[in-house]
Amino acid sequence: MGGFLWNLGAFIVALGVLVAVHEFGHFWVARRNGIKVERFSIGFGKAIWRRVGKDGTEYVLAMIPLGGYVKMLDSRVEDVPEALKDQAFNHKSVWARMAVVVAGPMANFVFAIFAFWLMFLIGVPAVKPVLNEVTASSPAAEAGLLPGMEIQAIDGKAVRTWEDVNFALIGRLGDDSTEFAVKNSAGQAQQARINLIGWEFDPDEQSPISALGLVPVGPKLTLTVAQVLEDGPASQAGIKNGDLLQAVDGETLTDWQQLVSKVQASPEKELELDVLREGQRLSLVLTPARHETSERVIGYAGLAPKVLPVADEYRFDLRYGLFSAVGAGIDRTWDLTVLTFQMLGKLVTGVVSVDNLSGPISIAKGAGATADYGLVYFLGFMALVSVNLGIINLLPLPVLDGGHLLFYIIEAITGRPVPEKIQEVGFKIGAALLMMLMGLALFNDFTRL
Repeated sequence: MGGFLWNLGAFIVALGVLVAVHEFGHFWVARRNGIKVERFSIGFGKAIWRRVGKDGTEYVLAMIPLGGYVKMLDSRVEDVPEALKDQAFNHKSVWARMAVVVAGPMANFVFAIFAFWLMFLIGVPAVKPVLNEVTASSPAAEAGLLPGMEIQAIDGKAVRTWEDVNFALIGRLGDDSTEFAVKNSAGQAQQARINLIGWEFDPDEQSPISALGLVPVGPKLTLTVAQVLEDGPASQAGIKNGDLLQAVDGETLTDWQQLVSKVQASPEKELELDVLREGQRLSLVLTPARHETSERVIGYAGLAPKVLPVADEYRFDLRYGLFSAVGAGIDRTWDLTVLTFQMLGKLVTGVVSVDNLSGPISIAKGAGATADYGLVYFLGFMALVSVNLGIINLLPLPVLDGGHLLFYIIEAITGRPVPEKIQEVGFKIGAALLMMLMGLALFNDFTRL
């Protein structure tokens, strides 16, 4: 229950800030164009707080925190006195109306730059993209990548962290190949072209990094038990914190992943586990529980290993100065924008499955998780969502800012407004498509619970 409330609280804070930023973009440009704003609302439904400002605008905080709106004076929806017609939205030039519409999404991009600027100013704990291992027979292994190599660029773009590598690889989904620039353990520069034909991954099960066969240098998982889930299979088998796992079914254990693979391959099957406890060797029987994923059935033990931190030589804080952080924020926002458009294109063409769409439940879980890690991660999460919110609102669906913008572009070209009947049909089609996408995203969310 506590985790749910934390996720919900973080989600409301993140969404509230992003909606306020988006609507303020519309509000600010409308006011600059002499348009009277009657109401600025964050949320929908019953107002829980309201105030009328000196500018005559009613500022509202409403009950349902799933959006917001700016209500402008408009003679198409209400009677406007002759003296106020020059302040009505629909009486402004098409260029002014276009500016008001596009200002919301642009405000989201500006906020993303600000959030990344602040994040890079504070400093982000990062790990150098050095390979600890390369999975046998994987695309990375076939390309000649070896443990100890440091990835320096992917398709000509420099990478400094594993997060950079992750973003670069997501954008390569559906491509034929990718070019890695690496530095080997002797410090020599090398190039490696990785074949991506047939390469795919389930984002719920693995990252693009592991799907390619790359195992990063990171925290070392030992064979010493650090946590046993109460009433889980490991607890029922008699495993305790501090036990050193030595063998499973007579096979000597050399690393934690070896045990994980054995457990996952043995749902509801007895495994003989040898452990060392206070100098005494014990033989225990572990029966992994059955756990169903979207792709397969795996075994589950309910225990976690002691983790040794990443070696200092691989860790650093990704930090920029006051002004250089602005450039870094712009670069990251641009990269995310390009990546999002790429993924939307691949979603339409079927390269990326619609199963990857996420809705408010996944966003809430992401907000809670990043807020739990700290401010810099929460800022990065908000920047990511802000970019996506800006892009989604620019899509040419009539119910979104992009749809209104499309109508105004047509008006600017033809010299006359799009007929209201056509606009009404467009709004109905756009609303139906949007509801279908939202329904699919919610369905995906529930299947991931």
